Amino acid sequence: MRTVAAVDLGATSGRVILGTVEGGGLRMRHVARFANDPVQLTDGLHWNVLELYQQVLAGLATAERQSPGEILSVGIDSWAVDYGLLRGGALLGVPYHYRDERTARGVEAVHDRFLASDLYRRNGLQHLPFNTVFQLASEQGLLEVAERMLLIPDLLTFWLTGAEVAERTNASTTGLLNPRDGKWDKELLTALSIPGSLLPDLVEAGTSVGPLRANAASVVGRALDVVAVGSHDTASAVVAVPNTGRDFAYISCGTWGLVGLELDEPVFSDAAREANFTNEGGVDGRIRFLHNVMGLWLLSESVRSWDRLANSSQRSSNLEQLLAEAEEAPVPAAVFDVNDPRFMAPGDMPSRIAAWYAEHDLPAPSTPPQFARAIIDSLAQAFADSVLKAAQIAGHPVRIIHIVGGGAQNRMLCQATADRSGLPVLAGPVEATAVGNILVQARTAGLVEGGLAELRAVVAQAFTPIRYEPRTS
Repeated sequence: MRTVAAVDLGATSGRVILGTVEGGGLRMRHVARFANDPVQLTDGLHWNVLELYQQVLAGLATAERQSPGEILSVGIDSWAVDYGLLRGGALLGVPYHYRDERTARGVEAVHDRFLASDLYRRNGLQHLPFNTVFQLASEQGLLEVAERMLLIPDLLTFWLTGAEVAERTNASTTGLLNPRDGKWDKELLTALSIPGSLLPDLVEAGTSVGPLRANAASVVGRALDVVAVGSHDTASAVVAVPNTGRDFAYISCGTWGLVGLELDEPVFSDAAREANFTNEGGVDGRIRFLHNVMGLWLLSESVRSWDRLANSSQRSSNLEQLLAEAEEAPVPAAVFDVNDPRFMAPGDMPSRIAAWYAEHDLPAPSTPPQFARAIIDSLAQAFADSVLKAAQIAGHPVRIIHIVGGGAQNRMLCQATADRSGLPVLAGPVEATAVGNILVQARTAGLVEGGLAELRAVVAQAFTPIRYEPRTS
């Protein structure tokens, strides 16, 4: 048995992927894919975590049927910052979606206690209004009755195994962890009136959490072991960068574009704070020094807007055709600020982009291909700017950019990033998060040995990235 199962939950979909590691090579096979659709309730936007859990069980059951008795373990990764509150093991309400607007009052409450600069010196996180620390500060009444907070992958792990733990890479995104010592910041918790007992014990990526409990095992078909991986999906994706050196930047590109460097120590400088860079935990104690860029959410939400316009000339065709037409569209008069807060919430994205251009007295795109071209060029400029700024702030040389995740399939985006950064871009693997998830499990099982360089050597052998050279024009 040399096979493990990766449960990879993204902001729009989830998947269960089997990975077999043997002879220094890696083979992967998708066994389940399912939608992850948020639910708008009267009190805000929520994740449908019960449906996600049911789909995870069904996917693992399919995996066990297809490879009976061969699966050594299961690992779960997902997006960061969101959580469930529990009492007596029962969920207290449906977890909120980070795009819900309730967090504004939490930001105000935290900044009443801490200046933004002081908070950065404590937790090293870029200011994002949906960071867990702000979400918890916006809770009204629930913190007084809750006994435990579990981030989304840890919540699903709890339902599978009964173990209440917090995997460290994801815990590092909460704003409640001290990046200097990797522990919960008790002074910060006290100052914000967040009970320390709310937070579970921390575990490292690669820790065996325990077997499926009886009710889950009965659905799956066997009591598989669960291993904590880099449960923040970006942490797993960075493991799968096919580069055994250190002179690279990475862009984990999907709904978000996470752009940054892998460092040995966090950076707390004023320059890092002012540029809104974050210090998050990576696998094997590394620091992911990165900046959040809005990502392909801008394009996917635009496509949804056009597709709601039935029988309209603005209706999009398929994405491949749209991108092909975008390549033929004229270069936009100017790129727009993809990180403008107006682009955060779901809704009519093209109208918001057009409004940005109008407010800046610039000609706006008018057709779907023109909007797509403006989005791609603007994302590429934001990616390039973030790479070069990260290298400057950290004093870390960058000679190549790796784009991993779904965005690696977007040839136009990869080439534009190379052109605008002046650096070669290597694109792939596409399923980087699942690859990193699988390799951390494989190392725990003894199927591979060594550190990140050895894991990445497996990635480099299994996947050949596509190279994009910067064009002088």
